[in-house]
Amino acid sequence: MKFKSIVLGTVAALLTTTAAMAEEMKMAVTTSFANSGLADVLLPKVKEDTGIDVQLLIVGTGQALALGAAGDVDAVLVHSKAAEEKWLAEGNGTHRTEIMYNDFIFVGPQADPAKAHDAEKATDALKAIADTQAPFVSRGDDSGTHKMELKLWKAAGIEPAGDWYKAVGQGMGAALNTAAGMDAYIMADRASWLNFANKGDLGIVFEGDPILFNQYAYLPVNPEKHPHVKSELVDQLEAWLLSDTAKELIEGYQIAGQQLFVYNAAR
Repeated sequence: MKFKSIVLGTVAALLTTTAAMAEEMKMAVTTSFANSGLADVLLPKVKEDTGIDVQLLIVGTGQALALGAAGDVDAVLVHSKAAEEKWLAEGNGTHRTEIMYNDFIFVGPQADPAKAHDAEKATDALKAIADTQAPFVSRGDDSGTHKMELKLWKAAGIEPAGDWYKAVGQGMGAALNTAAGMDAYIMADRASWLNFANKGDLGIVFEGDPILFNQYAYLPVNPEKHPHVKSELVDQLEAWLLSDTAKELIEGYQIAGQQLFVYNAAR
């Protein structure tokens, strides 16, 4: 009995030591990354392999970059290259590492009243929606998805406004819920859509235009601007993201037999 108590005490001590050894870092990530379910696959393996407990702040790309600029996180993982490059040019980060990509799609009512499915380009699909004033839900939250949507409206020569256009100021999941409730069109990243349960009568109505390419990148916060940033952990996480293990997990992540992300890590 005494021996058993000693063993149990030793195990408890080891567990306590292991927990104490785990180091935390904060990373701001997009809601589309979190909504995809990939974080639930990657983070436990990161902790197992490196001992790093990555705490996520789940926001839109604009907010994620703002958190990084303020030094409230150690790194960001976002998907808006132009905004990322501007952020780096302002001295907020050290570099940008591309990790993976998927694509944007247009989702809408199965009946497709705007005939977006017949469009040859993404901008033509938006023109068709605007011409018919079919209900359209916008993230409206300065996220990477919202930035891309606005870029496409501009390319189409349209300034969306009116009762048919609803900007909700919400993350991808909440915006998809709104679209499902309204039977409306919406632009989404493919991963979030595939992982979204409340699809209602919605389906993919347009996809495949090269302009809808959606790259995700990892950006460490600049320790010269914010000395408290945990640069060593940030570098360890980046090394893990560039590993074969990360590649296998990212490319192996599927929903309903469909791969959600393609790994293309490069510095």
